[in-house]
Amino acid sequence: MKPQILIVGAGPTGLDLAYSLANFGVPFRIIEKKSGTGTASRALAVHARILEHYQQLGLSDRIVSRGQPILSLDLSDGKEVKANLKFHDFGKGLSPFPFILSLPQDEHEEILVDELKKLGIKVEWNTELSSFTDTGETVNAVLKKEGHPEETADFAYLCGCDGAGSTVRKGLDLGFPGGTYDQLFFVADVETEKSEVEMEKMDMYMDNDGFMLYMSVRNKYTKRILGVVPEEFNDNMAIEYSNISDYIEKKIEVTASRVNWFSTYRVHNRVSDHFAKGHVFILGDAGHLHSPAGGQGMNTGIGDAFNLSWKLAAVIKEKAAHSILETYETERIAFARTLVATTDKAFQTIINQKLPGTVLRKFFIPYVLPSLFKVSLTKKNGFKILSQIHINYRKSALSKGKAGKVFAGMRLPWIELAGSDNFFPLRSVDWQIHIYGQASKELMDFAHAQSLEVHEFAWEPKMQKAGFQQNALYLVRPDGHVALANKAQEVSVLKDYLDEFGIVAFHAK
Repeated sequence: MKPQILIVGAGPTGLDLAYSLANFGVPFRIIEKKSGTGTASRALAVHARILEHYQQLGLSDRIVSRGQPILSLDLSDGKEVKANLKFHDFGKGLSPFPFILSLPQDEHEEILVDELKKLGIKVEWNTELSSFTDTGETVNAVLKKEGHPEETADFAYLCGCDGAGSTVRKGLDLGFPGGTYDQLFFVADVETEKSEVEMEKMDMYMDNDGFMLYMSVRNKYTKRILGVVPEEFNDNMAIEYSNISDYIEKKIEVTASRVNWFSTYRVHNRVSDHFAKGHVFILGDAGHLHSPAGGQGMNTGIGDAFNLSWKLAAVIKEKAAHSILETYETERIAFARTLVATTDKAFQTIINQKLPGTVLRKFFIPYVLPSLFKVSLTKKNGFKILSQIHINYRKSALSKGKAGKVFAGMRLPWIELAGSDNFFPLRSVDWQIHIYGQASKELMDFAHAQSLEVHEFAWEPKMQKAGFQQNALYLVRPDGHVALANKAQEVSVLKDYLDEFGIVAFHAK
């Protein structure tokens, strides 16, 4: 079948979009101007919501086994550890993945490329998008591959996953408002002669000069170090690790025997004016840039990809009305704007050299924050935010109703059951109905006629604690978010919802 979608960019966002579309059986092409996957660790954190997505696609075991859970954070002033935050049970009872996973971006990309190969799909390396035109019916793209004449091809949709300097975003003439931090930052992966005994520990050094974050990656001899370049080097963009090695050793007592990767950069906080225009979409860094606080950037891009993939698949396979695509921008741009604002405040607190920032670093972070982390509610809320399981699309056109404390737009609350959980059915990556209690015969008959799976879970008190209402109807989207919540199992309400968006189950014939 002719490729329906052109994916531009084969970083984690583009590769995840490709793998998700492949699992829906949607034909596409994915191009990347680089010659292969990355060779540096770059983004490291993979959060619970993304691991839940990978679990739906059957990839979570491979991803988790390749990575390393981060279980604690030491806060130090270089002389002594001022505080320790424990993440061992950070998200217990909230997700099947109650931890932060560290996995170097290049290894992450290698896994996705390998999984695509198993499906007979190859990334077209050394290929870039020269230009494109949205005709109103198709997107005409001009592709340039090294050593080949230009190629012109038509696609139903174009997806720009091509990073901060996105050709696709610029081709749409979209603004990219936001700001840039004054400080020059550095990131390095170095090998040390001294092994790190606690691979699962992360360290943060803070004093009046600023901060450094450092942790083990890949193995016990390799460190990732991130921090602010000393002011005397700020005007030297050609700075190398050797220029600041003494500064690093003095602050955190880490001596590099070899430097595998070193880069300096300015941190931006920006969100594009739009994420969609006509038949063209932008995802990941092409649409939003964040501070590194909380390791949210890559995770948000992958979240964009999953949100868009099932909607594109539904429209292309005529399983939903075209209007469903409009919800990609409304759902994801709202989250991106909120995320940029919150990570900006957190990052400003850490790097601010003025009095408010100094006070927060000296007192709140080392003394107050660890105490708060001992409070169960604070710890759980912190995990919900950091892991992105708190994301909701309550204001989306696709979200209707509330039953118990579960409202449409929420990610389905996770419940552990005897020998399983309520997330296991989500592996179908399809529309489905959840009943925590008993489904009526009328509902069962209607669902069967619509080829909608109904999953009944025998009522347990902990379901009410999670927010569910006994015997209520929860229509769950392919991405695990609640679409419709109805207290009384009203079949007419369910029918109206499906009719409004032209929704048909993916597996329905």
